Amino acid sequence: MASSYDVVVIGAGFAGAIAARDLGTRGYSVLLLEGRDRVGGRTYTGEAFGRPIEFGGTYLHWTSPNVWRELQHYGLKLDFPHHIDTVHWLADGRVHHGSAEEFGQAAASVMARVAADARQWFPAPFEVNAVDTSPIEQQTMAQRFDSSGLSRYERDVVEGVLASLSHSYDEQGVAQLLLLVAAYCGDWAGYFESIGSWPVEGGIKQLYDGLICESGAEVRLSTPVAAVQDNGISVTVTTRAGERIDARTAVVALPLNTLGDIAFTPDVPLASRTMIDQKNPVLASKIWVRAKGEIEPFQTVAPIGQNPINVARFDSYHDGDTLIMCLCSDASAIDADDHEGVQRALRVFVPDIEVVDTASHNWGADEFSKGGWIWHRPGNLTGGAAQLRAVSGRVRFAGSDIAGLGAGGVEGALETGAAAAREVAGVLADGSY
Repeated sequence: MASSYDVVVIGAGFAGAIAARDLGTRGYSVLLLEGRDRVGGRTYTGEAFGRPIEFGGTYLHWTSPNVWRELQHYGLKLDFPHHIDTVHWLADGRVHHGSAEEFGQAAASVMARVAADARQWFPAPFEVNAVDTSPIEQQTMAQRFDSSGLSRYERDVVEGVLASLSHSYDEQGVAQLLLLVAAYCGDWAGYFESIGSWPVEGGIKQLYDGLICESGAEVRLSTPVAAVQDNGISVTVTTRAGERIDARTAVVALPLNTLGDIAFTPDVPLASRTMIDQKNPVLASKIWVRAKGEIEPFQTVAPIGQNPINVARFDSYHDGDTLIMCLCSDASAIDADDHEGVQRALRVFVPDIEVVDTASHNWGADEFSKGGWIWHRPGNLTGGAAQLRAVSGRVRFAGSDIAGLGAGGVEGALETGAAAAREVAGVLADGSY
């Protein structure tokens, strides 16, 4: 165990893992600190129903350049998505039924209107501040829906489509939606495919394990951090247990909702501090359901507040039963362990479904995430998040919560982690700094 390090990386999710890998393979000594008793951050391949289950981030795509490069590097493949025979969607007070193609057509006509100006505001999505986005950055999702002239049916369709990403349309901004759609040349369906269709063959765990293994970093689990101080010529990291760790530089790669638990000296920029204090509003949950028998593959869609399960989708057959992945925009609206409550929510769409078992991880109650994927409040995407990425000195920040392109996903984590590693390597290479 070293007494000081070239770099201390705080957080062993994807951003921290790639930062550690890129710096370790350059020959720098790296200490990787993680508060949990495992690595992976908000991706988590666990066990349930006698088989591996993805409790966190799951889906990757070849259109994400950093993701694809790392999948190729480690020889990992993507699994084909399952074909969905039927979609049941709740809109205008009743459940509608149709093929995946029919629901896609209904959604496309509405989403095209809601995100019609995506390229106008983000003509170069890789640079979120390429043009002045201040007018659109102040608009909430709800305000965008209000101004789009939607019928009740159309509004329920679009709110159902976006429910898997959101928690409160009154709290979350529309700018992030427009940015991510712009990244796919204005094609909202392409963006949605990229974030929700293609799992890693054998589990996403292989990717973050590969990064950390190749890093050669010293890894300390169950070691939460209390303070990070940039001394100008070095960095001091203090753990909650009171241990002081000296390093030449540091990378902080933690979820937004946990940054408030750490004292930074000097403090982060004002806009970033405001963003940290406001917190990420996404407090969603992912529930896995084991349903009795082999059910025809289906998907359900419901607007926030109209059903506690906003998306349910067939995953696979297992020992004669059906496994279903459910996303709940508000984790407090349903108890994942309440089989009858979960069954009741699903029977709105599939009347005879019988829930045998459930499994979930509560990301909101997890002290090292305190929430789910990021969906920014108005002003923070191009403000506090961009400013936190631009912090100079010996402490750099990374993570999907502060990413621009790729915000909220593995791509954003990898991109910002790799960028932080490049910046830190530059500091370390400059002997005068």
